Parts: sequence; C-alpha cells; structure tokens
Amino acid sequence: MKKDISHIMRFLVAKLFTFIFFGMALAIIFSLAQTIIQGILAGKDIMQIFLSGVNTGIIALAVFELALVINKEYSGEEEHEDAVESLRRTIPRFIGTVCIALSLEALIMVIKYSQLELAGNLYYPVAIITSTALLLASLGVFLHLTRKNNGTSPVHADG
Repeated sequence: MKKDISHIMRFLVAKLFTFIFFGMALAIIFSLAQTIIQGILAGKDIMQIFLSGVNTGIIALAVFELALVINKEYSGEEEHEDAVESLRRTIPRFIGTVCIALSLEALIMVIKYSQLELAGNLYYPVAIITSTALLLASLGVFLHLTRKNNGTSPVHADG
C-alpha cells in the first residue's frame, strides 16, 4: 500500500513538473515570436533581433528537453531500472542542449562586442566558452567512468 502511494505521488509530481516546464517552453516561444514581430515592426536591426531570437529559442529548447527528461524518467513504470543507465541516456541530451545554448551565447557576445568595439569585454565570452568546454569534458568523464565493459577492458585489451 505504501509503495502504491509513493508511486502515485511520484507520478503526479512528475506530471506536474512536466506540465510546468512544457508551459514555460511554450511561453518562451510565444515571447520569442512576439519580440521578433515587434522588433521588425519597430524597424530595429534585423541581425540583433535574430541573434537574440536564436538565444531565446535555444533556452526554450533546453526547457523543453528538461520537461521530456522529467516526463520520461520520473513518470514511467521502470522502477527497477539501473539509475546510472537512466542517467547515461538522458544527461547527454540535456547537457548537449545546454552546451549549444552557452556556445551560442558566447558567439552572440563576441559579435556584439566586436560591433560595439568593446574588445576589452571579450573575457566574458571566453569564460563562457571555457565553462562549456569544462562541462563537455565533465560529461565525457562521466560517460567514460559509467560505461559497461562487457567483460573486456578497452584499456588493457590485447590487439
């Protein structure tokens, strides 16, 4: 009985968070469309409008991806599944989306600073790129350390 209540609560909370994050992703997309339309009608620089639009779209994609991960991992019936295997499936997709968002943000900052001739501020995008590289390297280490060897060690395999 207690396991049934726990399963029901887990399912309901997962669905609630999934709904919240899907709603946030939709709100971000509607805000993006509104910003683009208003910017074009106001005669603002098209390049700046679309650069910020790409950034906002990537954030919406990351929130959407998070909603999918929560829905799949926490509202499913797979209670007996290995937690590490579950993480190995879902974390790379989410981290990849975050890395794309960070890289695009750094690129947008480089373009802005070069257009405004603010080369002294380029250490901000360099810090973002460095953080993105560390995040990707950390993901690689995680995937390497949690892989299954299937009876053979790739490091000590005789060739």
